[in-house]
Amino acid sequence: MPKVETFDRNQVLQRATEVFHIKGYNGTSMQDLVDATALNRSSIYNSFGSKLSMFLEVLSYYQSSVGGQMDSRLIHAHNASDMINAIFEMYLDEILIDDDKKGCLIVNCKSEMTNQEPLINAFMEKNQDRMIAMLEDIVYNGQMEKIFNQDQTASQYALYLFSSIQGLRMTGILNKNEEDLRNLIQNLVKVLY
Repeated sequence: MPKVETFDRNQVLQRATEVFHIKGYNGTSMQDLVDATALNRSSIYNSFGSKLSMFLEVLSYYQSSVGGQMDSRLIHAHNASDMINAIFEMYLDEILIDDDKKGCLIVNCKSEMTNQEPLINAFMEKNQDRMIAMLEDIVYNGQMEKIFNQDQTASQYALYLFSSIQGLRMTGILNKNEEDLRNLIQNLVKVLY
C-alpha cells in the first residue's frame, strides 16, 4: 500500500522555493531542503523523487504564484495599455520589496540551469512561449484598438517586451531606485505608442 503524505505539500514547496531562490539549484543541498521543509530525506525522495524533480515542481509552484498575481492585476485593466502597465507595475512592486536582492527565481534559473539540464530547458522554453503568447495577444488587441502603433508586428513587440521584462528584473536586483526604474519602464513601453 502506498504511503500517504502527512504534510502540506504547498507549504513544503513554499519553503523549498525560498531555499532554491536564495541559493540557486546548484547551491542547494539535500540537507538545506531537509532543514527548510522539516522533512527527512526519505520523505523528500518518496514524495518528489529527486532534487531535480522537486526543483521542477518548485518552478511550477513559483510560476503559478506569479501567474495568479498577474491575473489578479490584469482583471482590472480596461484596455491593452492598462494591461502592459499592470504587468510592469507588478514586476516593479516585486523588485521594490525584494530586500534580499534575490531577483526572480525563473530568471535566475534561466541563467544558472537552462543549458545544464534538458528538463529545465524544456520548462523554460514553455514558460517563455506562454509569456510571449500572452504579450502578443495584448499587443495585437492594442494594435487593433489603435492604442499601439503597427511599426512592428505584435509578435516582434511581444519578444521585445518579454526581453525588456527580464532585463528590468535583472536590473532591479541591484538598482532599487523607484524613480530610475519607473523611467526605465516608461522608456521601454513608449516604443508601443
